[in-house]
Amino acid sequence: MRILICDDHKIVRDGLRNILEQTEKYQSIDEAANGNEALERCQTQSYELILLDISLPDQSGLDVLQAVKKGWPNTNVLMLSMHPQEQYAIRALTYGASGYLSKDTASEELLLAIKKIGENGKYISQSLATCLALHLNEDNNQDAHEKLSEREFDIMIRLANGDSLKDIGNELFISNKTVSTYRSRIMTKMGMEKNSELTRYCIEKELI
Repeated sequence: MRILICDDHKIVRDGLRNILEQTEKYQSIDEAANGNEALERCQTQSYELILLDISLPDQSGLDVLQAVKKGWPNTNVLMLSMHPQEQYAIRALTYGASGYLSKDTASEELLLAIKKIGENGKYISQSLATCLALHLNEDNNQDAHEKLSEREFDIMIRLANGDSLKDIGNELFISNKTVSTYRSRIMTKMGMEKNSELTRYCIEKELI
């Protein structure tokens, strides 16, 4: 199995590589420090699995996931994140991820997930299965943030974390004016007026 590890923290990439190298099943292990680098590697190498961080410096891991599934639909993607799985896993699975694991997962579960994905293309942990079941049993009323597009959701999280329009624009390679336009759309969809309201909402929903 050829695997690509995409995470902007070298210490995390080193840790994942060490875990994977405990077995002899993996033909090669490559690394990427951001989304663009991961997509560039996919253009020159075929991967059976990508371990993809959901929070990357240049773009959302969910955006990278969608690009991978569009360009290389047979490539499995296992999302890794520090975010609560009940808030992000459903989005990731909807966009074609083969599984979703928290970064505090034990190495044994990571290896199990990779094994399962290699066999049938999907891995759902028991805790995630419970979350999905609860989600299916909920009322049809969506949380306000579920109405946002992926880019709007990403920018909402950055605003809630206190990032300035300039900082967000620099990180996403878009103009301040574009960020401001996104902020207006977000506020309209969320029914809010101030960034502090976004912050309070995101804390209550455990998005940050």
